[in-house]
Amino acid sequence: MQRLHDRVVVVTGAGSGLGLASARRLASEGARIVAVDIDEATGAAAAIQTGGEFVAADVANEDQVRELFDGVADRYGRIDVAFNNAGISPPDDDSILTTGLEAWRRVQEVNLTSVYLCCKYVLPHMLAAGRGSIINTASFVAVIGSATSQISYTASKGGVLALSRELGVQFARQGIRVNALCPGPISTPLLQGLFAADPERAARRLVHVPMGRFGQPDEIAAAVAFLASDDSSFITASQFVVDGGITGAYVTPLSS
Repeated sequence: MQRLHDRVVVVTGAGSGLGLASARRLASEGARIVAVDIDEATGAAAAIQTGGEFVAADVANEDQVRELFDGVADRYGRIDVAFNNAGISPPDDDSILTTGLEAWRRVQEVNLTSVYLCCKYVLPHMLAAGRGSIINTASFVAVIGSATSQISYTASKGGVLALSRELGVQFARQGIRVNALCPGPISTPLLQGLFAADPERAARRLVHVPMGRFGQPDEIAAAVAFLASDDSSFITASQFVVDGGITGAYVTPLSS
């Protein structure tokens, strides 16, 4: 399918994980990709893989975010889609009883403030065009609680969800759709490494997944492509949950 033929799409955190999988999927549907990452090596590699452009940027830095979106609009004439996906989940973000203020603030800056900045500086370009789709990466932990807390990560994703809902309502009649993508646990290299080292930790989580497995990056990328395309033209201010049924479950099925 070429649902995104010639559309200009900015993907932050494009160098790895969900960002890379989504950039590939969007490019396969005809999008012109601007791959954004703080890591120049992985970001440049993503641009090569998708036939797009690489822009190095720290999305928690206001000046760099402003320059990013203004530059893309100057070079391409418009910005059709912004997938604001960059985020971190560091090991020093843990229980509220042990997480320090510096760790709290760092996660909030990268996961929440960056989304605020990206929305703030892409919206004027979309408003000028009278259309656009903004997709912000939240998480299933924005809507359910966990006893294995990463307190700042969880709070930041709740903030992304609320911010996305607000903007989706505010700009709906001006042709802008804003949705929060809420992935469940996804089998990225980071997750695989964590659970390979601690199988009990993986089992503790899998028991809550009705489908009995972790998601794949390509499955999230398919959701991103849908939200970016006109197939989702009546969807805005939503929490678009792709989690294998976790948030809908009370008791999960016995293993088959």
